[in-house]
Amino acid sequence: MEIIKYGPYTLFTLIRTILTFIVAIEHIGICFLEMFGKPEQQAKAFDMDINFVKQEAAQVSLANQGIYNGMLGVILIIAFFIFPIPILFNVWKLILSLIVVVAIYGGFTATKKIFLVQMLPALLALIFLFI
Repeated sequence: MEIIKYGPYTLFTLIRTILTFIVAIEHIGICFLEMFGKPEQQAKAFDMDINFVKQEAAQVSLANQGIYNGMLGVILIIAFFIFPIPILFNVWKLILSLIVVVAIYGGFTATKKIFLVQMLPALLALIFLFI
């Protein structure tokens, strides 16, 4: 299904890369919100009670989640620079599959927004990697 060739790359390769980088950048953004955001921003973004979010234990938990999200984003980007394309796409499939599974769980247990904000972009990138 490779459509348009640009040197050794195709339009599908470009689309796959852009979609995966969107997921990576999104997860780095979520990381910063979870680790460094103000409680008011965090409560609104994650549909949580502000009084809960202001608790020290909640802040520690959010920061812990944040580092995981950040590292997922970073590893998606780093993989681009260290793996050749056939291996790269398999690495991305693995990481994006993990993100989709975790987002499904989060969508059911935390907030339905996760289905749209985290799962959908990762699922789209994953679908394009399998095309």
